[in-house]
Amino acid sequence: MTNPSPVLELDGITKRFGALVANDNISLSLAKGEVIALLGENGAGKTTLMNILFGHYAADAGGVRVNGKLLPSGTPRAAIAAGVGMVHQHFTLAGNLTVLENIIIGAQSLWSASLKINAATARIREISATFGLPVDPAARVTDLSVGEQQRVEILKALFRDARILILDEPTAVLAQAEAEQLFRILRSMAEGGLSIIFISHKLHEVMSASDRVVVLRGGKVVAERKTADTTPAELAELMIGRAVSRPKRQAHAAGAPIVTARSLSVSQGGGMHLDSVDFDVAEGEILGIIGVSGNGQAMLGRVLSGLARADAGTITFQGQDISRITPRQAVRLGLGRIPEDRHAEGVVGDLALWENAVLERLPEISRWGFVSRALARERTAALISRFDIRGATPNTRTRLLSGGNMQKLILGRNITAKPRFLLANQPTRGLDEGAIAAIHSELLQARAEGAAILLITEDLDEAIGLSDRLQSIVKGRLSTPIPAEKADARVLGLMMAGVWTTAQQGAKHAT
Repeated sequence: MTNPSPVLELDGITKRFGALVANDNISLSLAKGEVIALLGENGAGKTTLMNILFGHYAADAGGVRVNGKLLPSGTPRAAIAAGVGMVHQHFTLAGNLTVLENIIIGAQSLWSASLKINAATARIREISATFGLPVDPAARVTDLSVGEQQRVEILKALFRDARILILDEPTAVLAQAEAEQLFRILRSMAEGGLSIIFISHKLHEVMSASDRVVVLRGGKVVAERKTADTTPAELAELMIGRAVSRPKRQAHAAGAPIVTARSLSVSQGGGMHLDSVDFDVAEGEILGIIGVSGNGQAMLGRVLSGLARADAGTITFQGQDISRITPRQAVRLGLGRIPEDRHAEGVVGDLALWENAVLERLPEISRWGFVSRALARERTAALISRFDIRGATPNTRTRLLSGGNMQKLILGRNITAKPRFLLANQPTRGLDEGAIAAIHSELLQARAEGAAILLITEDLDEAIGLSDRLQSIVKGRLSTPIPAEKADARVLGLMMAGVWTTAQQGAKHAT
């Protein structure tokens, strides 16, 4: 019996951005009902390749065939008509519209007199039930959780009769339970005949969810493996080109408290975002804050950065009250920040790297009100070298960087400023193992040099590996801290569920 014809073929795809070759003669195929994981470092060319497949970009060479038919280059409408759907890492939903309205945008006119709302609603409910994607068509998107918004993105593709589904970092903003549920749904979809390609850096997801793995490095396919025939260690080495392991935190004595919060509360729109929060972060210490997304950690980050103000309580930095600090004052005092959303709050995408690298340090490179561009570019070149920001020069537009390289830029400009306090909010979200190891190493080095670091993360391995102490945040409230040495996934799971007494007893008796 011969193998059936592939539903998708990419043949010799090449794409250049100036001197950068993002994709270099890439070929791969996808069978009906198959799940392929596309694996590679940040900047390896994965998203570019998928954007060519979906028609967002036109390839410089090569072609895409769906069911044997060549697709027009650079035409998303043609890809959709051929049954290709794409769910982007950063959702493309209108928050002020309903689920129904978001799904039918582009599929039919919102204002057409012949618009069949009831039929569309019924079809969405049918697809939701068939594929296990529960969501209320009448709900406003802004009121949905991140996991629910992702379901809407998938429903948009299925509503348009997608038979090939592309997912770019589908779990980058999901909690672990949501991610596990998503992959159960995707596996069920594949069993029903849907063909899936997903991009991921998380090796455990690749191993559990895919049939086959295609590894990109430097814009080229360097390996293909049947998932059953490989291991996470082999995939990590294929992806990076060398063996990689995360650095280990070494025990050392912390100093005096640098940042202290007491009875910190924020209430907006009738809902409590922070409820009488207490914590201390000492010199040479990493305090980890864990929790399921949406429990107040985003607001905590905004308050500590000066982007929001508390309604009650105090924050002090080296004894100075900074409860009503502005972002400018925070920078001048020596408070660093790696924001949760690197695109919206970390960089200005249309500015060059050198401009983003010095935005918070302009007085240091200015004389008589004029910025020394030569000095700025020199500093940026040093950042590019030290933090391995790939495929970039000081004059590169920042929006052209991959997510991991953008994160390295943000980390680098903070670390080199040697802040006394550093807020690291989801610092490795969506990054590959090599980038994660590099960022962990820099954070631990800053800790060794005396920085007080508040780490906000949903990655339990990261929390345990980096933190000296851990607290969980649930519905805007913080648990009392426990030593990281006494924590494991079970204890932290209880803490994230708000079972604090049991979790702390478990940590106390853990060995």
